[in-house]
Amino acid sequence: MQALYDQIQVYLNMQEEISFKEFSEYYRKVTAELGDVHETLDEEGVWKSLFIVENIMSNAEGRANATKGSESKKYAKMAQRLQLWAKNLAARLGQAGYTEEDISERFNKMLEEGSPAKEAK
Repeated sequence: MQALYDQIQVYLNMQEEISFKEFSEYYRKVTAELGDVHETLDEEGVWKSLFIVENIMSNAEGRANATKGSESKKYAKMAQRLQLWAKNLAARLGQAGYTEEDISERFNKMLEEGSPAKEAK
């Protein structure tokens, strides 16, 4: 999951959007990896997986609304499928005692981790 987490951080800091093909390939890698390892993820792995899933889902929803035709439908389908993973992973964090506020706070820190360093003034 670490490599996929590192890659989402790169994507989140890019100025331009990636192509549908690259987006779709990344989505497939993430869902395949989750299918293989979701039961054995430690707590940190669950955090990173949920962060990845939520970001792909959000981007897929945005792209579904911004595009037309078959690509729009494919993005919508990706987002829909990722909702199940998001619910599963969030439930695991809930069982570990985390609240929605905890998750939101941690996601903000994770986003900052991937942000380019601010230049010193």
